[in-house]
Amino acid sequence: MPLIDAIYTLPSTFLLFKLFRNHVSEAILFFCRVVLVGVVAMNDGASSRASRTRLVEGGEFFAGLAANHCACRAVFNRYDFARGNLLANRMEYGLGPKALTVRLPESEWLIACQVRPLAGPGACEVVVRFECRAGQLRQAAVAVELVFDDWSAANYVLLPAAAYNGNRFLARKIPYSPKLYFVQDIGKDTPVIISDVPRLHCGEGVSRIQERSGSLAVPAIGFQNQRSGRGCLVITRQGNSLGDYGLGIEESRRRDQAWVTVTSPVVRELHSYRICDREFPSEDQPHDFKAGEVVEISFRLVLFDAAHPQDLFDRFATERKAGNASPDKVPVMPFSACFELQEGKFNRDNFVAKHGYYSVGPRQNFLQDWQIGWTGGMISTYPLLFAGGRQTRKNVLRNFDWLFRAGIAPSGFFWDAGGNGTQWFGGDVRKPHTGQWHLIRKSGDAVFYIIKQFRLMKQLGIPVKPAWREGLKRVCDALAKLWQKNRQFGQFVDSLTGEIRVGGSTSGAIIPAALVLAAEYFKAPKYLRVAAAAAEIFYEEFTTKGLSCGGPGDALQNPDSESWYALLESYVALFGATGERIWLQRAGETSRQFSTWVVAYDFEFPPKSTFAWAGIRTTGAVYANTQNKHAAPGLCTFSGLGLLKLFRATGDQFHLELLRDIAFGLPQYLPHPQRPLGRARPGWMCERVNLTDWEGPERIGETLEMTTWAETALMLTTIEIPGLYVQPDQGIVVAFDNITAEIKGETDDEIWVHIHNPTPAAAAVRVFCESRHDSGKALPDNYLLDGRVECLAPDESKTLKFLKS
Repeated sequence: MPLIDAIYTLPSTFLLFKLFRNHVSEAILFFCRVVLVGVVAMNDGASSRASRTRLVEGGEFFAGLAANHCACRAVFNRYDFARGNLLANRMEYGLGPKALTVRLPESEWLIACQVRPLAGPGACEVVVRFECRAGQLRQAAVAVELVFDDWSAANYVLLPAAAYNGNRFLARKIPYSPKLYFVQDIGKDTPVIISDVPRLHCGEGVSRIQERSGSLAVPAIGFQNQRSGRGCLVITRQGNSLGDYGLGIEESRRRDQAWVTVTSPVVRELHSYRICDREFPSEDQPHDFKAGEVVEISFRLVLFDAAHPQDLFDRFATERKAGNASPDKVPVMPFSACFELQEGKFNRDNFVAKHGYYSVGPRQNFLQDWQIGWTGGMISTYPLLFAGGRQTRKNVLRNFDWLFRAGIAPSGFFWDAGGNGTQWFGGDVRKPHTGQWHLIRKSGDAVFYIIKQFRLMKQLGIPVKPAWREGLKRVCDALAKLWQKNRQFGQFVDSLTGEIRVGGSTSGAIIPAALVLAAEYFKAPKYLRVAAAAAEIFYEEFTTKGLSCGGPGDALQNPDSESWYALLESYVALFGATGERIWLQRAGETSRQFSTWVVAYDFEFPPKSTFAWAGIRTTGAVYANTQNKHAAPGLCTFSGLGLLKLFRATGDQFHLELLRDIAFGLPQYLPHPQRPLGRARPGWMCERVNLTDWEGPERIGETLEMTTWAETALMLTTIEIPGLYVQPDQGIVVAFDNITAEIKGETDDEIWVHIHNPTPAAAAVRVFCESRHDSGKALPDNYLLDGRVECLAPDESKTLKFLKS
């Protein structure tokens, strides 16, 4: 029997309990559906329902909790800071509809709880007010705790950008940069293994995650209950007057009960997380409360139907900005001004003239010299070829000659890395047993972007040399062979033999998209068959389970944003090649899953930090993975074109908004002579947007003097995402570039769009206009190459006319 929404009309808690007494295991404590918002009227037994909202009475709320084996508590924790924040004392008090007076040994408190319904079914806001009326409470934190009974270890637990399925995987404590080394962990068919990060235990050990709010793309904890088919989200702001919140989830020894906690201030007991080490001594500072202090803990509580993990992601996507809405975006530097600086930087700092290639960094070691994919390599050459000047294009063509002369390993895959223009490496030479381990994602990246460049060369009238074409086909054949032999691409393969060394994961998530391009370019249908078969298994084994992992080469198989986004590109590419709308559905699901990695609010940095001084707005930054706990400027390493294609094919503006957040925010992280960023070198773009203390609290809001893949992501965005996108007949106007744009008027036939450049640099804005009908057609290759460009001087405005037909 399903839950009946009309319960809202029942007059008493007794009737609530009577209805649910045979369904407690299904109801868990999803009381909000029952007592919080939305009265459902049922018309003569018809399936259609109309809903309305009414104010919640506190007594009803708490009675609903009790009837459904749930509890909401106020908690006082006292710590011994000298002993690493050892929990010295814990005092908990059940909350109810009436204010509660609490007398502790040295203080007296008044606690009041307010609950109000919010827009959206099953959503409410809970505010708990702690007032110290007398005395003092030293080295302490206050908390609100939700106790969930009828729990199960089978529940899917989500902490956005921090835990997926609760991080219930085998784990190994290996210093950075971790590579598997136990014999039993290395092989084609081993399970997912992650590094030592906060996680719920996959066995019988202590099962608890304690996080700082800034460690999450959205401060939230959610779960999908497998047994009841219901879901829950607890979403908070960054913090309150005492700073960041602590967010935690803990399971009982028998895994039949769970506690979700919001703590103020954040105090992680005994341990906090530093890279690859979840047992770093806690340095959080408890608070000394005094008489007269008032602290409020507020959160959004959402209860909903969730038969599958995807339902949890779908509801999260609708709630991710609720209560955390950011102000209007502030333009800082146009894409075109950024590219001009970047092109000069790449030719000055990255191009190795002696050998003729673009390094990925300053070449102090092989990882900063040449990598075929992931961090640059044959990805960076694409935007340089597209928008660079004459000399830049010559440099790019030299890069192709240099690569295909010796850059393919005996396995048929590209060599993983290189040094000094003449050395080629199979893998990480710092760890001898992985010296020939090729991260398969890198060959996938290379094929994907090299074919894009072959197509661009045709448009530019540049001949593709036979050696380049034949070399790339050899790599495509190796990828197809790898799949046909193993029914997977693995994560690491042997550069000499092509055998899988570490299997599983979605490290090769971009390979289906690459093979879709290869099938068309080489007129080879076998590549398309492999692409579809591989993507099918990626979907069934990973997407449906709310997981993607293995994209980075330095984070074992921790869940990561890079492979997650690459899956979206592959699903979209398969729709384009086959016309089968099932791939659109899968891409849409992946987009909403991927959104859990994208920061959905503007983080409040420490006042004296570089990012606070620069006015950095973090909405749109993308968290890397559950090990490397920094957000980053943009996608590693993509423009987000797949999101634009997905919007065009579906009309779903969720994907458009997500892309705008990511693209618009990029230029603020590029140090520019007209907009410096601390002491960072102009044109050197750091990958770290630190919102948490995974590298130490002193790094929050600071940048490093680094040149990284983020520069390539910005260049890709410049050439693949229009600065101004317009659908006149739908009234859609989106400024991805750092300008402002708004509709100023319209008739039946046309609209007028006012654009303005408030930045200190001139802007050359690529404009792309289409009707809703035309948006259903495939985008031409390099569709912005010869498109419309509107130039704006600093502080200049224009009004543009667009026809609706």
